[in-house]
Amino acid sequence: MKKLLFFLKSLRFRIFLMILIFGIAPGFVLRAGLLYAYENRAVEVDEYEISTQAKLLATQIAANDYLDTLYSESITAQMDQMSTIYDGRIILIDNTFRIVADTYQMDEGKLIVTEDVISAYQGETMLTYDSKYHYIEVTVPIVNADSSDTIGVMLISVSTDSIELNLQYLRQWALLIELFLVVVIIVIAIAVSTHMTKPFTRLARSMSDVQNGYENDFEGVRTYSETEQISSACGEMLQRLKILDETRQDFVSNVSHELKTPLTSMKVLADSLIGQEDVPVEFYREFMTDIGAEIDRENQIINDLLSLVKMDKTSANVNIASTDINAMMELLMKRLRPIARKKNVDLVLESYRPVTAEVDEVKLTLALSNLIENAIKYNRPEGWVHVSLNADHQDFFVTVEDNGIGIPEDAQDQIFERFYRVDKSHSNEIDGTGLGLAIARSAVILHRGAIRVYSVPDEGTTFTVRIPLKYSERTKL
Repeated sequence: MKKLLFFLKSLRFRIFLMILIFGIAPGFVLRAGLLYAYENRAVEVDEYEISTQAKLLATQIAANDYLDTLYSESITAQMDQMSTIYDGRIILIDNTFRIVADTYQMDEGKLIVTEDVISAYQGETMLTYDSKYHYIEVTVPIVNADSSDTIGVMLISVSTDSIELNLQYLRQWALLIELFLVVVIIVIAIAVSTHMTKPFTRLARSMSDVQNGYENDFEGVRTYSETEQISSACGEMLQRLKILDETRQDFVSNVSHELKTPLTSMKVLADSLIGQEDVPVEFYREFMTDIGAEIDRENQIINDLLSLVKMDKTSANVNIASTDINAMMELLMKRLRPIARKKNVDLVLESYRPVTAEVDEVKLTLALSNLIENAIKYNRPEGWVHVSLNADHQDFFVTVEDNGIGIPEDAQDQIFERFYRVDKSHSNEIDGTGLGLAIARSAVILHRGAIRVYSVPDEGTTFTVRIPLKYSERTKL
């Protein structure tokens, strides 16, 4: 049952069904149209021929006063002959609606008043076709040539059984042809649907092979533009998954290393104290100070990791509130100016207009604090950091610009990765965990914003953060 449902929902079945419908339906329509056209044409021909013969006979009847005398062997013979040829019945009706002659000799002397007879008395020739009972009825006025008065009516009823027999014959042949075409179309539909879906089957098989590991090369399928697009997208996705897997492995390795380094230092310091006797108090104080510093470093790494975990959670944990961004930035600058003074870096904030936005103040402050603190750390003596705040009708922008050591172009795509350091030689010289930019990026994305970097080595770096003024969970990233 599941296989049947899978097949019914497949593209192959839908292509098959589409070919079947569009292949068979026109045949049924064509068959019905041709049979209908044949029937109409055959009836029209018979009606024209019978009405022509009837008019000629009516003229002779009027000229010979046949309605009054009923004496004319020629006219009687013509009526009998015409009745025989067309397998029909001829009735003559006088001006009192009485039947005066009947080739079937059944209703002579009876009255007949019908709509067609009345119309014929008014000078009209009436043609009627009854497809249900298979007959044509022609009603012709008999007009006196001298006075142009209608003196009677000729009613001819002709069987159309011959037309019906031809129609049945045509229907049978049409049905046989249709059945043959249905078989041919089914075969074609199966072949075409199978051929057209083969690239997708190969694509699915190729992707299934990849599930066993990234060691298998994904070549993709280039048969159609659609499969080429899907293959390209899958290839890019697999490359991204490889990068993510490598990043995950690097992250685990870096976390292990970063957490292990302070512990190793503390172990070495503690073993040094334990291995010595009569150690002076100054040594204890120095070693304990170093151990305390390593504990602080360990604590900072753990706190940054916890911050990243919080950033990775859903937006349900975001505490959004209307916030005065100008005041938030002033408070942030107040906290960071002592660090800038210690590094002998000039820190300046420039606000172009008042900005109020819906943000999580704690998370956004953490992100901007990391950006500004990095600009201070990776600066040069007598350097400067310029922070600006601006907004338009939809977003507000925070720019952090410095004239520090800069970031190489080949490293700019990786600086937001966790524990990534541009220059490993600075790792011991500059405090930090390598998580600051990862935290900043996560916080900005959490606000449905974007962060961009532009940097030139030895000239400086500029980070631009864009955040929507109105927070919306449906805003696309």
